[in-house]
Amino acid sequence: MSYRTETINSQPQVVTSFTTSSASAEWSSSICDCCDNCGICLCGTFIPCILGCKVAQDHGESCCLPFLPGAMVALRTSMRNKYHISGSVCDDWVMMSCLAPCGICQMAREQKMRG
Repeated sequence: MSYRTETINSQPQVVTSFTTSSASAEWSSSICDCCDNCGICLCGTFIPCILGCKVAQDHGESCCLPFLPGAMVALRTSMRNKYHISGSVCDDWVMMSCLAPCGICQMAREQKMRG
């Protein structure tokens, strides 16, 4: 009985390529650019909970989100990640803790600008 031996000199090659973008953007408007959209500004000034509900719903979250402690910080962080906006969770916390109505208005303007 004779056995034939073969040597395999190469393996099948699989090439996988990934394209990543490390470019980060900025918010389309500043935190204090309330006059860019007076309707959003008035809503954010006098009934920020309603504007927060709309921003949350437009982002695909529950309209109850603004009523949960710390949830608007998470929403702002999620929005930054979705639109590749530079910043940090710490920035988001400071913004939503100190200037919450302005932060909600900024997020609403961003959603409107990006469609």
